[in-house]
Amino acid sequence: MAITAALVKELRERTGAGMMECKKALVETDGDIELAIENMRKSGQAKAAKKAGRIAAEGVIVIKASDDGKKVAMAEVNCETDFVAKDENFLSFANAVVERVLGSDVADVEALNAMPLHEGEETTVEEARQALVSKIGENMSVRRFVRMDTDGQIANYRHGVRIGVLVDLAGGDEELGRDLAMHIAASNPICVEEKDVPEALLAKEKEIIEAQAKESGKPDNIIEKMVEGRLRKYLSEVTLTGQPFVKDPDTTVGKLLKSKDASVNRFVRFEVGEGIEKKQENFAEEVAAQMRGQ
Repeated sequence: MAITAALVKELRERTGAGMMECKKALVETDGDIELAIENMRKSGQAKAAKKAGRIAAEGVIVIKASDDGKKVAMAEVNCETDFVAKDENFLSFANAVVERVLGSDVADVEALNAMPLHEGEETTVEEARQALVSKIGENMSVRRFVRMDTDGQIANYRHGVRIGVLVDLAGGDEELGRDLAMHIAASNPICVEEKDVPEALLAKEKEIIEAQAKESGKPDNIIEKMVEGRLRKYLSEVTLTGQPFVKDPDTTVGKLLKSKDASVNRFVRFEVGEGIEKKQENFAEEVAAQMRGQ
């Protein structure tokens, strides 16, 4: 695979390493950027894997709750530019989509697109999307959605229009639910407790930590303690209950929940465009290409 300047640039942005180190790492992995990051972290070259994925797509997160609050839906609807994300027609479509999700048992986006956008009408979600694309002149899509039902309470929080959180909470009260949702929006945990961390993710992180520890050249018994300590730190960083509570960093979320005799069954956090790579436009190159007749 050709090692392009754009690929080297992305690796530099994601790791903070020098250009030559990035190019060398990509050559060694035949252009596999994720493997290059893993190898650089193991050798200590990477200062940090700063981005889990390039977040470039625009759009909105929309949330709709039932009157009794026992059912809540959240959806991400994307467009190409921030300008269109503020358009009344686009926002009206996004809100109609999440309302349709809330009022149905639809399981995936494909099935949702085939449903009428509004109850009692023939125009489907997909047909409405296509009409809106024609009207506005910009591509857009319904990317994903989630629907929660509970016998307890579902807290929801939207930070601007770009981050949305739903929290299925047992016990506690409305204030606790909102505080937890705001915490999740800010701290972005990957799961509720240590037992929920995917085994593959934990194994890979342990492998990286062990490789980093061995670079220290210390005895095996010291390395073992280093690995154990760093793994504990990692688990506290990625689990909701292990994280310091944003409103009171002296206590963890786990301790907060215990003090309120409450627990989190699950949570979902959406952020606009996470994991979507948007084409990088270079105006000067575009003009030069046009002049060359390309």
